[in-house]
Amino acid sequence: KFMMIDRNLARGLFLALIALVFGGFSLQYQTGSLSHAGPGLFPLIVSGILLAIALMIVVRSRFVAREPLNLNLKNIGLLLFSLCVFAFLSLYVNMLVAIVAMVFISGKAATTYSVPRNIKISIGLIIVAFAFQKLLGLSLPLI
Repeated sequence: KFMMIDRNLARGLFLALIALVFGGFSLQYQTGSLSHAGPGLFPLIVSGILLAIALMIVVRSRFVAREPLNLNLKNIGLLLFSLCVFAFLSLYVNMLVAIVAMVFISGKAATTYSVPRNIKISIGLIIVAFAFQKLLGLSLPLI
């Protein structure tokens, strides 16, 4: 009998794995308290939220129809390439150009390619990057 890998279950388990790995690494840093947060507190909180979402996805996968897991290597390659381009452009040009390039390259992996959608996503990510720089004091090479 052929055993089909359930896409929803695989998605939840993979997300849980990512949450556990990053949560584990965050414990190497001092967490501090909510009033005096250490460098490990934010990644630990985000990992915890991600793990909770992953567990909800796993539980939900038991109640919905199973869907086969199909790996699209072209899309995986596009996403990895877009991350490499982002890292390269962030280092040698600036992060604003890198964000736009990453969104437009990774957008090729979508079912339908939409320039207006890519522009909106780019603007949203740029706003988030500026918020991180101005409000949190992160030294991001935006300009």
